[in-house]
Amino acid sequence: MIEQLDRDLFLFLNSLHSPFWDGIMYTISAKLTWAPLYLFMLYLFIRKQKRKALVVFLFAVAAITVSDQLSVHAFKEVFERLRPCKEPELKGLVHMVKGKCGGMYGFVSSHAANSFNIAVFSLLIVRKEWYTVSILIWASVVSYSRIYLGVHYPGDILGGALLGIIIGWIFYRTWSYTDRHLLNIMPWFSHQRATSNQNRARFTGRAHNRRE
Repeated sequence: MIEQLDRDLFLFLNSLHSPFWDGIMYTISAKLTWAPLYLFMLYLFIRKQKRKALVVFLFAVAAITVSDQLSVHAFKEVFERLRPCKEPELKGLVHMVKGKCGGMYGFVSSHAANSFNIAVFSLLIVRKEWYTVSILIWASVVSYSRIYLGVHYPGDILGGALLGIIIGWIFYRTWSYTDRHLLNIMPWFSHQRATSNQNRARFTGRAHNRRE
């Protein structure tokens, strides 16, 4: 029942295509398209975390690696659900772009897992409303492009998104623990915090003197 509903929803969404959107969705789905976005994330990490930015970036890379590998080895190779473009019963019904279909199995979507993973991890680091809204829209559009291109069912996307959200949150919590209990006792990072506190104290002192 659920699988049939998933298939019907896929056929409906996949049928909403045009030559104009074919090129756009194909570009959106390409990983290299978003290299500038990842560089912008690194810039935001640097602004937010200063000397700790490199450690945050390494956590982000590790989170993406874990979500990518789990989506394949713990899901695709276990559930072995055929991609819609590989499903014999849907032959001739699936709209694809440039004949690209990907591997044999599609549950869960690695694109959805990786996109929502880095979205959740980074928004918890940046903590700006504009960024939270923008990055979640980005992850949703990238995920939807996989349905448009005929390579994933909506269920594949939802499963991948949930996996990515969980992994992103776990890695953020791990980073928070590392920041509180490990980095702050290391000279390089503790000096950064001490300097920040001193600057804050000076600013507060000046403001107090002005009021007097």
